Amino acid sequence: MASRSISHARFAFPAPMAVLQLLKPITWFAPMWAYGCGIVSSGQSIEGRWVEFIAGVLLCGPFVCGTSQAVNDWFDRHVDAINEPQRPIPSGRIPGRWGLFIAIAWTAASMMLAMLLGPWGFGATLVGLALAWAYSAPPFRLKRNGWWGNSAVGVCYEGLPWITGAAVIATAMPAPHILLVAALYSLGAHGIMTLNDFKSVDGDRAMGIDSLPVLLGVERAARVACAVMALPQCIVIGLLVAWGAPWHAGAVVALLIVQLGLMIRLLDSPRVRAPWYNATGTTLYVLGMLATAHALAGAA
Repeated sequence: MASRSISHARFAFPAPMAVLQLLKPITWFAPMWAYGCGIVSSGQSIEGRWVEFIAGVLLCGPFVCGTSQAVNDWFDRHVDAINEPQRPIPSGRIPGRWGLFIAIAWTAASMMLAMLLGPWGFGATLVGLALAWAYSAPPFRLKRNGWWGNSAVGVCYEGLPWITGAAVIATAMPAPHILLVAALYSLGAHGIMTLNDFKSVDGDRAMGIDSLPVLLGVERAARVACAVMALPQCIVIGLLVAWGAPWHAGAVVALLIVQLGLMIRLLDSPRVRAPWYNATGTTLYVLGMLATAHALAGAA
């Protein structure tokens, strides 16, 4: 009787809601927003390009980002059993090896969808998927070091979708100033990812994952995160002024000033207030991305 129960659990199918939770819809917003910023920055109209627009939004969000979440949760299941045992895999709501099967299937589905975006979109998708697996899976497991791992995530969440949006709509390599701005906002996203690591300090330390809060301590990592988020925006402001977009630069300045005020409160209790900052300061950060994208469109 016991062996039949174990066998039944092994071949049980995960509930659809558990799968959706595994793919973490809340994380899809950032890359979808960056893809939209890339389109705006190109200065090209999406009229007659709705297939590419919709496919790109789906690819950046539910597919590539969803894949990265499934991959991460599968290879982090032992850490999550310490930090967040209620997650779908450690809780058993996604049983057996279904987490791995979903990650592989979603990778294949992402590549199929990317074929609708031409060579630029397909190539960017392959890079994004490679980074998603390298971040979480051995032998690379970039997340074992907070400097490398958060850099990979920043590229996947901000820079790569931005470049993809600009390239797919324009059907060409984006202009150098677009590439530069996308790289700067990717760098800033490194700080956002560091704040996200505060929730898992105990499990990371126990499992030998050197996130920045583990390497530097929570307080020092919070200061580094704030500096990494603010400095690229300062550079963007200077570039916008140099490129003849003072009003857009002013908008980014205003958004950054509010962020700095929020950072001061964050630093009072970084581990407690990191989720709060990610819901407030990060929103202002991405609004600055859109203002910058409009400035680039005017210069196109």
